[in-house]
Amino acid sequence: MSLTNCRFYEEKFPEIDSFVMVNVKQIAEMGAYVKLLEYDNIDGMILLSELSRRRIRSIQKLIRVGRNEVVVVLRVDKEKGYIDLSKRRVSPEDIVKCEERYNKSKMVHSIMRHVAEKTKTPIEDLYERIGWPLNKKYGHAVDAFKLSITNPDVWADVSFPNDAVADELKSYIGKRLTPQPTKVRADVEVTCFGYEGIDAVKNALRTAEARNTADTQVKVKLVSPPLYVLTSTCLEKHLGIATLEAAIIDIKKNIEANGGSCTVKMEPKAVTENDDAELQALMEKRARENEEVSGDESMSESDENAIEGTVR
Repeated sequence: MSLTNCRFYEEKFPEIDSFVMVNVKQIAEMGAYVKLLEYDNIDGMILLSELSRRRIRSIQKLIRVGRNEVVVVLRVDKEKGYIDLSKRRVSPEDIVKCEERYNKSKMVHSIMRHVAEKTKTPIEDLYERIGWPLNKKYGHAVDAFKLSITNPDVWADVSFPNDAVADELKSYIGKRLTPQPTKVRADVEVTCFGYEGIDAVKNALRTAEARNTADTQVKVKLVSPPLYVLTSTCLEKHLGIATLEAAIIDIKKNIEANGGSCTVKMEPKAVTENDDAELQALMEKRARENEEVSGDESMSESDENAIEGTVR
């Protein structure tokens, strides 16, 4: 029994009409020879007639050696090991669903393989005792793994081979699957040349932080007037984006009511450490430029500090 190789699912062969992920190994006159990635790389074949609904002018444009493809199972001969597959009968929706399941299963397999190597336990034993039972109970083992981080009752009915496996699995799941905060950012220009002027800008920016809760925090930073950066850090990217979108709407309503305007220079999006570094460099550059400006600028230093103070 292998320490690291095993099929992802309890069934040794896929069911007819199920969608599977394959890797293309060879292209021949009859079609493409593939390996079924979720079933311990057993062999399959996509017949030439099942590659495309259209007339095939060039097989290389349809399928390439080394690439992963989503296909549907047409026939399974368990005795001879023949599995006939089709690419042309797969819809875009089928591809999305299969890729989601495959990525989940690949994550579980990565965790199982790590535990198998660390504890010198055959990986199939881990699947039989842990992975496959959790698939049945929770729909997918990865969902059970994620739930276990906050709810240890997930393990109540699991029969671990030994304590070393239990400890290593729980520890590794905590490292791999604990949600990491995502930083979302948007850039806006806020101006007001009306009577309220800078006070109107300050008040408008305050509205961005008015909805702050323990889970959704918006922070506003001054780059240099009239450019401001809104950021929100939370566990779910879509929630951070929605939070900033709502904050921008609040700023626009407030500033426009006072005769000013708010222009979105960068829509809310998830940002990386590299993006943060670029922003910091831009802010430092603008700060140096401001220091070099002569004393007759339209906005006084105290006014700039006043705005910056509101967005800290």
